[in-house]
Amino acid sequence: MEIAAKYNPKQVEDKWYQYWLSKGFFRSEPDNRKPYTIVIPPPNVTGVLHMGHMLNNTIQDLLIRRARMSGKNALWVPGIDHASIATEARVVAKLKSEGIEKKDISREEFLEHAWEWKRKHGGIILEQLKKLGASCDWDRTKFTMDEDMSESVIRVFVDLFNKGLIYRGVRMVNWDPLAKTAVSDEEVIYREVRSILYYVNYPVDGENTFITIATTRPETILGDTAVCIHPRDERYHHLIGKKVYVPLVNRLVPIIEDEYVDMEFGTGCLKITPAHDINDYELGIKHNLESIDIFNDDGTLNEKAMVFVGRDRFKARELVIKQLRKEDLLLKQEDYINKIGYSERTDAVIEPRLSMQWFMKMQALGKPALDNVMNDSIKLIPAKFKNTYRYWMENIKDWCISRQLWWGHRIPAYYIGETNEFVVAETAEKALELARQKTGRPELKPEDLKQDEDVLDTWFSSWLWPVSVFDGIRNPDNPDIAYYYPTDDLITAPEILFFWVARMIMAGYEYRGDKPFKNVYLTGIVRDNTRRKMSKSLGNSPDPLQLIEKYGADGVRVGMLLCSPAGNDLLFDESLPEQGRNFANKIWNAFRLVNSWKAEPGLLPSEAARIGVNWFNERLKQAIAEIEEDFEQYRISEALMTVYKLFWDEFASWYLEIIKPSPGQPIDDHTLKATKGIFESLLKMLHPFMPFITEEIWHLLGERPANCSIMNEKNPVVITYDNEKIREFEVAREIVAFIRNTRSEKQISPKEKLALCIKASAWDDDFDAAIIKLGNLTEIKQVEDKIESAARFINRYGEFYIPLGDLHDQEEELRKLEKELDYMKGFLNSVMKKLSNEKFVSHAPEKVLKIELKKKDDAEAKIKSLEEHIANLKKRK
Repeated sequence: MEIAAKYNPKQVEDKWYQYWLSKGFFRSEPDNRKPYTIVIPPPNVTGVLHMGHMLNNTIQDLLIRRARMSGKNALWVPGIDHASIATEARVVAKLKSEGIEKKDISREEFLEHAWEWKRKHGGIILEQLKKLGASCDWDRTKFTMDEDMSESVIRVFVDLFNKGLIYRGVRMVNWDPLAKTAVSDEEVIYREVRSILYYVNYPVDGENTFITIATTRPETILGDTAVCIHPRDERYHHLIGKKVYVPLVNRLVPIIEDEYVDMEFGTGCLKITPAHDINDYELGIKHNLESIDIFNDDGTLNEKAMVFVGRDRFKARELVIKQLRKEDLLLKQEDYINKIGYSERTDAVIEPRLSMQWFMKMQALGKPALDNVMNDSIKLIPAKFKNTYRYWMENIKDWCISRQLWWGHRIPAYYIGETNEFVVAETAEKALELARQKTGRPELKPEDLKQDEDVLDTWFSSWLWPVSVFDGIRNPDNPDIAYYYPTDDLITAPEILFFWVARMIMAGYEYRGDKPFKNVYLTGIVRDNTRRKMSKSLGNSPDPLQLIEKYGADGVRVGMLLCSPAGNDLLFDESLPEQGRNFANKIWNAFRLVNSWKAEPGLLPSEAARIGVNWFNERLKQAIAEIEEDFEQYRISEALMTVYKLFWDEFASWYLEIIKPSPGQPIDDHTLKATKGIFESLLKMLHPFMPFITEEIWHLLGERPANCSIMNEKNPVVITYDNEKIREFEVAREIVAFIRNTRSEKQISPKEKLALCIKASAWDDDFDAAIIKLGNLTEIKQVEDKIESAARFINRYGEFYIPLGDLHDQEEELRKLEKELDYMKGFLNSVMKKLSNEKFVSHAPEKVLKIELKKKDDAEAKIKSLEEHIANLKKRK
């Protein structure tokens, strides 16, 4: 078969992905093998592939592929999340573009539009992941609103309600006026912003005086029901027991005392708006204050505000300030930096608001989730996130689980008649039965019950993900959940550690009595080279599919992984996938070179080839061991760099140079077979990182049976390797580098043969043939005396000379030797500082101490040799 001169990623990737799918290589069913399981963090049904997805899913895929090649039954479960807020917003916008308002259609009609939108646009991201090479079991793809998944969610709600862990009540919530729904604390992003602190005068009842308060939210004045002072603040003792008029609405409210007030902030007086501030809400309960909600669901003012009704809250702020000035009640204003909460979903400014919602008690559920992360039953990688996790878990609050939306899992609470009395049940039929029992009214009909209008928070379905994808809620003893649970690794981002990962852990212990996963690998954030988070809104994020088109999927995968250690941000620019593409081209060109060699039967291997094969086999074993350790420690970038350097710097740059035949000459059969065997091992090591090119070359490298794939081959494993042989080759490589540098400095043609003389008490000539070939030498001979007029190289094994005759420049050599001597003295000084440090010597591992002592001995020997050589050169002058 003719091999293409240039690697064509697009052609190769499409071909092999369809092949993998057609052969069912990604499928998994329980069997006798050890399972390895990953559940995908389900992307939003509205989502399209971005750089964060690229990093996260590349890591998941390489872990799955490596597990598959380790002989495990590897399963990667894909799926998508129904994303209540985001999807509803998309559907509302679509309807609006068609002249339809949500308020003008029924819930059922809206849901028909939503499902139609999902059928047309949902799941695009999963198709895009296939371009990356994702080896998910697509037959197991789940959607959080699939019938079985929805049934699991409702069953859990009912169960937790019956356990007393879910309740309904009026509480202060985070209200998103754009989405018109409550959101949880974890879905609020706080940012420091430049605000204005307004100083407003409140007229004191019965006196011709004012009390001044400072606020950043003058529009909420309209809902004030008290002014609060500190009981020890002597400035205001004369006002205790008095009342003030709320500006603009002239509501008479009391002046109350509470130690909560910060006497140093503003004027030391606090306006109290129980309906629109969480702290004011607590004070309102404590002091039995009226609560006046002045906002509509969309953030406009309602009738209770009394003025500026129907105006947006921010427009109302402007109007309030204007009216305060007009009534001479605005004393002054000043710039102020404060933190404001924004909705994580819509980026709208959050409005604290009293609302009737459903909540879930978290403290009891949270205990095993905290304990089992702290004791490393579940490992966070990197471990630095444990402290942050502990802080959040120790300060956990009840979870607001209701959302004022139509798209999602409708809360299974049924109200009886026009009362607030309700029952909770999995179905309307069961609800009717419970309602009859609860009321003692057997005549109740289905139409006498009305289901709660709200849906559950999206996270209330995704917290069950590792259990529900295996139907572990409805069928807790089924073969899938018994075999695949707990899963192995979860790959996700630190920003959802709390409102997804922690909750999944809670659900795992509540419904399986076991952890949902063993390890949580936390990726960093993909940023541009100015450290800004990559996003389409900033215009600094490339299109991942265009990157794949330009650099190939393998190139992009390598680019994403080259510098992305766990928990650390990835500074991305296009030089990274370009480097990945270049590496793919290097692999392809190395294959073409090896494939071009013709073996001659009966030809014996050269001594250089024998040395090369023996050395590289040991170096290969060492690299396999290093990569194994890297994966055990989740050092994925380091593992890639090890195999990258092994292929590029050692296999392509040294090994192939040692064993390649002279131009036009055949190679011996033994060396060619050994080289193809080595190449195959390298392909297997590379496959999890670069699945497409490795599959292509593996099939071209030799005859393969039908219906096979490199992904089903076994990873190379190693027990021991010859470290001494590897070390000896390093010496040979240093000598070859010395020869090549000498040629470059003296402008000696690579074709001109040179001689190498060695002055050493003992010299092992095992690698001489390789040095002769790589250095293009006539011979290597041992000498007893130093050689004059020669290029010279010293290491711990001896002195090495290349006789130069008239090409030798004694003055230049003296300068180089003195420079080298200065360097070695500085190096020795740094080593001695370490060894004279008692703390270092007493605490350093024995292995580290031995390395430092060896550095000392080697440096001292080299300094002695350099000083002798410099002295001899000066004598000859």
